[in-house]
Amino acid sequence: MERSYPAEELKRRTKQFAIRIIRLVQALPGTDVARVIGKQLLRSGTSVAANYRAVCRARSKAEFISKIGIVVEEADESVFWLELLVEAKVVAQNRMDELQKEAAELLAIFAASQHTAKGR
Repeated sequence: MERSYPAEELKRRTKQFAIRIIRLVQALPGTDVARVIGKQLLRSGTSVAANYRAVCRARSKAEFISKIGIVVEEADESVFWLELLVEAKVVAQNRMDELQKEAAELLAIFAASQHTAKGR
């Protein structure tokens, strides 16, 4: 079931995602592992929102494709770091379900957009 998302809705969702990532990182334990993974997640998770805003300002198809590719990479990296926090038992799975679901949905939306743009 493919759905088109207005740019403003995606700006809101990606900003909320960034805020949720910030709150998660702030709540991580003070271990070296949590600190290192947290920094990586903080960088990639907040980059999704910042880079999506840049996508919305793209001046050409080529620029759009380039910028949406960065968003896809950052979203995929965020999915990875979230998985790693759970699999390394730094954070319990039940605390991460909703955030992981949102990360996967955003990744799917942006990957589909990238695919569509490349196909036109």
